[in-house]
Amino acid sequence: MPYIRFKLLSPVLLFLEFALKQPDMPSEEVRSAAIKRLLEVFGMEDPPATPPRSHKQPPQYMLDLYNTVADVDGVTKDPTVLEGNTVRSFFDKLRSDQIEYLFNLTTVARSEKLLTAELHLFKLRPQASLTFNRHHFCQVNVYQVLDTSKMNISHNKKLVSSRLIPIHSNGWEVFTISQAIRTWTMSHHSNLGLLVTVRTLSGNQMDLRTVRFASGQNHHHTKQPMLVLFTDDGRRAAPMEAVPSLPLPSLTLPVVGHRIPRSLDYEEDRERLPCQRLPLYVDFEEIGWSGWIVSPRGYNAYHCKGSCPFPLGQNMRPTNHATVQSIINALKLTKGIETPCCVPDKLFSINLLYFDDDENVVLKQYDDMVAGSCGCH
Repeated sequence: MPYIRFKLLSPVLLFLEFALKQPDMPSEEVRSAAIKRLLEVFGMEDPPATPPRSHKQPPQYMLDLYNTVADVDGVTKDPTVLEGNTVRSFFDKLRSDQIEYLFNLTTVARSEKLLTAELHLFKLRPQASLTFNRHHFCQVNVYQVLDTSKMNISHNKKLVSSRLIPIHSNGWEVFTISQAIRTWTMSHHSNLGLLVTVRTLSGNQMDLRTVRFASGQNHHHTKQPMLVLFTDDGRRAAPMEAVPSLPLPSLTLPVVGHRIPRSLDYEEDRERLPCQRLPLYVDFEEIGWSGWIVSPRGYNAYHCKGSCPFPLGQNMRPTNHATVQSIINALKLTKGIETPCCVPDKLFSINLLYFDDDENVVLKQYDDMVAGSCGCH
């Protein structure tokens, strides 16, 4: 089948380009090459080595954040909600009875730009016998540990956040600790953890039975201490450019012993249909990724198909250049000038919520993944 000039601007569609250009390649090799290309689109070298344990649940904060930024298909509701394109959550690895925490940040690449880092601690209700404490507020200080053998000495820890909180309240308390995390992401060896102290307004040590924070060891997983990083990996979409490629009628991955189905009268169908947007569903379960992707289970990338015959009406959303090209083609003023191509002229981003190699939950936004509309260009 001859190549057809076709502009594809949604990067998830490009992963089948190699497969379609190699019709004689064994289908298992085609699948491997296609999956590798798709991983590159999602900024990964390999999928997580082992899917998370079946009982592993994403933090409610990450689920709520995902539902805030994405619709049921993962498409971004409002691109201004997130400052960057990545949100990472980490659970405490120390799991100590004391209010000290350690988070493994080795999965954060040095190339990622840290925008904000937050320590989320769940404050428990004071014990009943201490409810009528004469103090109404306490000072909570968060320190970056500089030397684990001398944490009681002031110059071996660095204050990174401090807040007044009500003693009789309960629920999530959030402390911004970006300064410490920037140090740790540049040098993982400097990550010796965090220490939290609670004092009265006069500076005296508070009774730890009065102000208590949930620990990963003794409390429900929904109340575990958590570190949340807002970052940007620099993979923002480039301006839309014409990219010659092949038409992709579907995103059904090949199975062993079969080839991608190709319609014999595809060329005729393409000439009969006007330029329009058609469904193109990406199913993560079929690809084999459902074990580590939390949401969505798949999404509709859509694709553009059809002809751009002369004269181009406004319903085909033509550019001025496409209109002129259509006229030149119709009048045959220049040899070899073809009709304009039916291509995406508006693209939307999608969001993935998934487990990484260390079973942390990541929310990542990917630009130019859904064809929002099609036009003749």
